[in-house]
Amino acid sequence: MPADIVFALDPRLAADTRAVGDLELSRVLLMNDARFPWLILVPRRAGLRELIELPRDAQQTLLDEINRCAYVLHAMEKPDKLNIATLGNVVAQLHVHVIARFANDAAWPRPVWGVGERVPFPATVLDARMTSLRAALRLTANA
Repeated sequence: MPADIVFALDPRLAADTRAVGDLELSRVLLMNDARFPWLILVPRRAGLRELIELPRDAQQTLLDEINRCAYVLHAMEKPDKLNIATLGNVVAQLHVHVIARFANDAAWPRPVWGVGERVPFPATVLDARMTSLRAALRLTANA
């Protein structure tokens, strides 16, 4: 990839999420859908579509960051199951979903994609959620 290509968040991800902060490699986003506790990690490297396009050391860093986010969601939400996925069928930019799932959620046991309409967090709930996530992930709002 040419050195002059700069990382930019895909507009669809930007429209559906709120930036929690940056880890060493990834920008952490909160999906703005109150139905599902859902984080998305986007490696801040331009032009990536596939995990295999990252060098091995960056792949390990990403795995560590996925684990960090998964542990935080698990501790905060106490889900029945964690879903971790990289799909990219709609948004080609490399990104990883970490979703806390519950047997009584709107999509269970199916995937969350395409189920009903997104329900944005009320502003006060969103602010509290972002504060809690930043503290748990030890992040600042620099994204």
